[in-house]
Amino acid sequence: MTTLEPVSVALKFGFLAVLYLFLLWVARSARKDLGAGGGPLPDGSSRAAIPPDATGFYSASALGVADVAHRAPRLVVERAPGHDSGMIYDLEGDIVLGRGDRAEIRLEDPFASSRHARLYEQGNVIVIEDLGSTNGTYLNEELLQTPRPLHPGDRVRIGDSEFAFEVD
Repeated sequence: MTTLEPVSVALKFGFLAVLYLFLLWVARSARKDLGAGGGPLPDGSSRAAIPPDATGFYSASALGVADVAHRAPRLVVERAPGHDSGMIYDLEGDIVLGRGDRAEIRLEDPFASSRHARLYEQGNVIVIEDLGSTNGTYLNEELLQTPRPLHPGDRVRIGDSEFAFEVD
């Protein structure tokens, strides 16, 4: 029985090492999702590059929102599995983003729900709404709790897919 003791101790230490690595990974992921990373964004740009008015906290009638009556709103792919960076999606009407066949913007992202988020016109602005997705929709690295108007320069993230909102 004494020959199994060193193996047992080694297995216990190995298990503890794997457990600590897992906890470290969870903490890093949570920190990234909460926007406390402090470092550069995944595309290499700094957080300072995001316009100061791109918070999503403005009311739909505030200055700085994209007036769709006079402009052409669009989503530009920053990074997304199965999409080329720089791809442009014009936002006309009700648009659903997700993994499912009924999504107008189809995401090949394992973290996206089949009907993940919706973009729609409300008055003269474009509004983004999470459709009860499992992993959430992020607007400028903040978890979207309620529908919010989009401002030029806003960043929308769904899983590993990230888009920038622009207007002409």
